[in-house]
Amino acid sequence: MKATIAVLPGDGIGPEIIREAVKMLRVIESHFGHEFDLPEALFGAVAIDATGSPLPPATLALAERADAILFGAVGDPRYADPTLKVRPEQGILGLRKALGLYANLRPVTIHNAILDVSPLKAEYLQGVDIMVVRELTGGIYFGAKTRTADSASDLCTYSVMEVERVVRTAAKLARGRRRKLTSVDKANVMETSRLWREVTTRVMAAEFPDVALDHMYIDSAAMHLLRRPADFDVIVTENLFGDVLTDEAAMLPGSLGMLPSASLGTGTRGIYEPIHGSAPDIAGQGIANPYATILSAALLLRLSLGLETEALAVEAAVAAAITDGIRTADLRPKGRPASTTEAGAAVLERLHRSLRG
Repeated sequence: MKATIAVLPGDGIGPEIIREAVKMLRVIESHFGHEFDLPEALFGAVAIDATGSPLPPATLALAERADAILFGAVGDPRYADPTLKVRPEQGILGLRKALGLYANLRPVTIHNAILDVSPLKAEYLQGVDIMVVRELTGGIYFGAKTRTADSASDLCTYSVMEVERVVRTAAKLARGRRRKLTSVDKANVMETSRLWREVTTRVMAAEFPDVALDHMYIDSAAMHLLRRPADFDVIVTENLFGDVLTDEAAMLPGSLGMLPSASLGTGTRGIYEPIHGSAPDIAGQGIANPYATILSAALLLRLSLGLETEALAVEAAVAAAITDGIRTADLRPKGRPASTTEAGAAVLERLHRSLRG
């Protein structure tokens, strides 16, 4: 297979973790006879510094012609003031919107070898395998905003079409898993949530009668995600609720450094990134966890390139490294923590070993 994968390292620890994922892609390319073009481009704060924009035209053009985008992180303390007109985070919001990527997929699984890292008791974590699907381009984040001296407002809007398409994405995923879909809203209070619930119920009844549907209020979902996480299969929800729930779910395995994500639209092109931020406090120290980025690249192989065998090989190599005790500092190792490059090398070693048979 020939594929162009746009590589956007971004800010902070982004370049360090992306480097390890690119090494893995090169191994896959070589072993399976693929041809991956992996051009890099500026994105985020480094792009603002160089061009004045977090999403320069050249970067957008590369993303638009690529088959998939592998992204590190954006964010820089110099641009932390939320009143600034140009900020790094605008780059990822703009890229998602330009590419029409409306569904954010965040899988949450627990490796038995690091159950001790989670703040939850081990008995709550057995069998946890959740896919959260967050609507990504609508809702309160993109609604009209007002600000006066003594008040402010953010408008939350959703159309029937926006709800339908993300629910279909989630239902198709559920159909290939345990056939359970939980739709999260606040229909007892919000009109947008009432629309969300009505549209979800109609789509599921008409198109996915084989998938069990239940509705849950956001506050209840937040509680049960910690109380009985193994009961969830696929969760679908709107932008703001999804943002909160996915960060909460990220604490089930105990570290943001373990969870990948994919942002998809109607086609196969997507953005693949770890769910954590740029972590400027540890940037350049070589201690960031690369596992989530490598797992994001595995999702890229599966969802954008259709390379299931290759994706499974990468995921197995990461699992093997974790099982063998290769832990970065965020995973609280008993001995000396592995560096970013050591963790990446451990994955590559196990990947090579499995591919050689």
